[in-house]
Amino acid sequence: MATPKPPPSVTKKNSGTAPIKLLTRMGQLKLLSKAEKAGLLSAAEKSGLSLSTIEKLGLLSKAEELGVLSAATDPGTPGSLLTLSLGLLLLGPLFVYLVPEDNLGEVGLQVVVALLSVVGGSAGFAASSFVSNLQKSN
Repeated sequence: MATPKPPPSVTKKNSGTAPIKLLTRMGQLKLLSKAEKAGLLSAAEKSGLSLSTIEKLGLLSKAEELGVLSAATDPGTPGSLLTLSLGLLLLGPLFVYLVPEDNLGEVGLQVVVALLSVVGGSAGFAASSFVSNLQKSN
């Protein structure tokens, strides 16, 4: 019989510096208050996503299994996300330049890839900034 895993930690040592305390930092940034004022919590609840639903579905445990919570405390995550976002933002123009425009299907493919690269690159850039801000020590 396997021994149970300890609960996921929300702090992580930051290569010789003080540990990153995500919940403390989220409190300092007043993220829940800002989400409430923006109407995000009401919108989530209307769509059926409440704290009890998150608990019932085990979404936090699943996020930890996938490494999302650990990544938020990893000092290398903001740089990795920034690199990914820059790569995606370069992919769109490069794809449009390299793919010929001989028929409507190729033009449509160019549009789809360019759109996905801009959306993905922008999301990666925003995530990099957000995680970097979460990891700042005041």
